[in-house]
Amino acid sequence: MIKLNLYRNVKVLVTGSTGFKGSWMCYWLFLLGAKVYGISLKSNEEPILFNALKLKSKIKQFNCDVTDYHKLNQIIKSIKPDIVFHLAAQSLVTKSFMDPLSTINTNVYGTAVIFKSFIQNNCNTFIFCSSDKCYKNKEWIWGYKENDELGGIDPYSSSKAAAEIIFHSFINSFKLNQKSTKCASVRAGNVIGGGDFNQDRLIPDIIKNYFNGKTINIKNPSSVRPWQFVLEPLSGYLELGLLLLTKSKKYKLPSWNFGPDFNKIYDVDYIIRYTKKNIIKDLKYNLKKNNKIYESKFLFVSNEKAKLELGWKPRLNLEQTLDFTFDWYNSYKNNENILNITNDQIEKYYR
Repeated sequence: MIKLNLYRNVKVLVTGSTGFKGSWMCYWLFLLGAKVYGISLKSNEEPILFNALKLKSKIKQFNCDVTDYHKLNQIIKSIKPDIVFHLAAQSLVTKSFMDPLSTINTNVYGTAVIFKSFIQNNCNTFIFCSSDKCYKNKEWIWGYKENDELGGIDPYSSSKAAAEIIFHSFINSFKLNQKSTKCASVRAGNVIGGGDFNQDRLIPDIIKNYFNGKTINIKNPSSVRPWQFVLEPLSGYLELGLLLLTKSKKYKLPSWNFGPDFNKIYDVDYIIRYTKKNIIKDLKYNLKKNNKIYESKFLFVSNEKAKLELGWKPRLNLEQTLDFTFDWYNSYKNNENILNITNDQIEKYYR
């Protein structure tokens, strides 16, 4: 396992820096001593986690739409980052039904734009943070491997599959991994942890309804997903990034899955029952099947490649993940110092 303290003084660019995963990534890199730069779309909504972690004073932040090639290219040209983590995306399945064009524009064209700028400016290492939903879901009861078929029934899934195809076509067309540049796509999904306040996600919906004394409607309780704590995939991204940045080894297939072991996946109903029994005993909920928007019943990705070739492995089970997650939200609700619990969780996770 590569020690993450090797990020000290490395120039790292993170797109989607004000998002849930992006904020955790930027803060962790800051703690590691990296020179962190962030790019994110300026929004009318306050980036709650980004602000709670006081990232504005810790990183160099740029407001830029990733589909604006001219502006984005100028930023990358000025930074000359050693490594780019591309996390910027429209990541909500429900929103992709309401606004498919924006989803496709951001996830597909936006990926092509930043990758083109990466090439144009002769940067070294590029990590495209994709999604487990890029696979064509056949409702298999085993995990999808990195060379399995891509596809997607809904606009979000199809946009991630299309972005993956664009990413790989750039690698092959410009022979990137045959030169000094190192590029990889990483796939993870159903990431949970403190600081996610997005709509139509299970844990944020539980939190928001509980904080407001409301009953939560649970859609598709039998759906099985590869739930994992936010630091699980981020640790994989960071370890892979350093491996590509510092080693000369080349990989035939530049795609990597990060997810829980097969015997550690559960359905929505299990999360609700565990939460009510052990964490929020007065949680009020209704089970309500969602027939309006298509959602797969079973989704799981194989983590064998990351285990064998990277030495990465998941560290937390689902119960520990839920405990970490709700501890963070309780600290937030009680107006405690968010930096303290975030630091503590990073230290406990990666010590």
